[in-house]
Amino acid sequence: MLEQNSQAVLELVDAPDDQAQHLIDSLQDYALFMLDLSGRVRSWNSGAERISGYTREEILGKHCSLFYPPEERGTGRCEHELRIATTEGRFEEEGWRVRKNGESFWANVILTAMRDAKGRVTGFANVTRDLTERRKAEEELRQSEERFRALVTSVKDYAIFMVGPDGRVESWNLGAQRIKGYEAKEIIGQPITRFYPEEAVAQGRPWALLNEAAVAGRVEDEGWRVRKDGSLFWADVVITAVRDESGQLRGFAKVTRDLTERKRSEEERLRLAQAQAAIRLRDEFLAIASHELKTPLTALQLQLHSLRGKGGSLEPGVSTKLDRAARSTDRLAGLIETLLDVSRLSSGQLTLRPERTELLATVRDVAERLSEAAVQAECLLVVREGPSVEGTWDRLRIEQVISNLLSNAFKYAAGSQVELSVTREGAEAVLVVQDRGPGIAEKDVERLFNRFERAAPMKHYGGLGLGLYVAREIVQAHGGRISMENPPEGGARFTVRLPV
Repeated sequence: MLEQNSQAVLELVDAPDDQAQHLIDSLQDYALFMLDLSGRVRSWNSGAERISGYTREEILGKHCSLFYPPEERGTGRCEHELRIATTEGRFEEEGWRVRKNGESFWANVILTAMRDAKGRVTGFANVTRDLTERRKAEEELRQSEERFRALVTSVKDYAIFMVGPDGRVESWNLGAQRIKGYEAKEIIGQPITRFYPEEAVAQGRPWALLNEAAVAGRVEDEGWRVRKDGSLFWADVVITAVRDESGQLRGFAKVTRDLTERKRSEEERLRLAQAQAAIRLRDEFLAIASHELKTPLTALQLQLHSLRGKGGSLEPGVSTKLDRAARSTDRLAGLIETLLDVSRLSSGQLTLRPERTELLATVRDVAERLSEAAVQAECLLVVREGPSVEGTWDRLRIEQVISNLLSNAFKYAAGSQVELSVTREGAEAVLVVQDRGPGIAEKDVERLFNRFERAAPMKHYGGLGLGLYVAREIVQAHGGRISMENPPEGGARFTVRLPV
């Protein structure tokens, strides 16, 4: 467009009539003037005065080098351009020129040799246009593009790159290098199929996404992608079609974000929710099953105890079988009661009935009741005597804690000595149950008080793995704490601390 306008102005210059001269003088957007063979100004229009700042009287007869920056005026540049125009008929360039006030401006300059009827050069027509604003806009655009390019290149959390219409990588940023593992020199020019698993490539997934972006303008996808080392990562990918002003597809911009950790977290949350739901269902089942089992079992216990009361009239063999059946039903009743306790704990329905309790006396009572169990386990049960320790606790629940700890010792430390002691330390009552068994592996100590956990395989020891869990919950319900350690002399030591 600029060249066409300049050509039209030159045609006006070449026109001899007064009307054309008047039109030339009135042009404001072009500095239009004539130079003689030596490069001195012969004519001057109002556009030249507006752009350069010189009046006609000031500039006529002055050399054209006056319009160049001071450092170029003695270099013969103006004369050189005139020689080119003489030889080739025309010279055009864009460069810096200087106004009268010393201000520089960016100019488009066209010099055309003017010839007479015999073809001899008689002078030169100069058409100059001030393009400073355009150059400023272009420079700002260039700097903006450079800043944007630097920004894109330096982004590390996103892989941002261009893909040609043929599906080959055309640019690469630091984020792409970090996420995908390729350096720019390794991947530019390579097909995007490198980023997809083999099955996705076989299904034509990369091309389907590009085609969708070309039609819709944009497509977003989440799926597995492949790094340089072959490892998979879960990616969120946005593909945007890039078109020129005419609408021609020039390629695609791809932005890829690594969401592997987020996906793992979501999967972990899902697994946790499923596990919690399974635990809830299990607890509900245990509660229902325990209640349903307790009623007929209680009736069975009553019948067995009633029959045992008639021991004198029964045959010896029958009496022995009744004793064995009664012990089994008592054990089963204990298991059911434990399950009910777990159900109450899970639902927050465990209630305490505190009363003034002497702890050492309680320990003696429980030890006496479990003396037969100690004999069966071949354990020597010893209660260390000491001063009485009183506190306000739920006596039955504290008995349950002691019973669970002793049953645990009889089971895992059979054939050894089991000691119980009660002391007071400040505002706390301290109950210690220590055996001389094999102790517990350090790796199992932390999970020892969890539900359904055990420190030994089930095939070696029976039980549900709930005794220590119930004991801990009862102790904590009293505001106390329970711990386990392997003392230097061997065995296992359980310590219960209860606020008095």
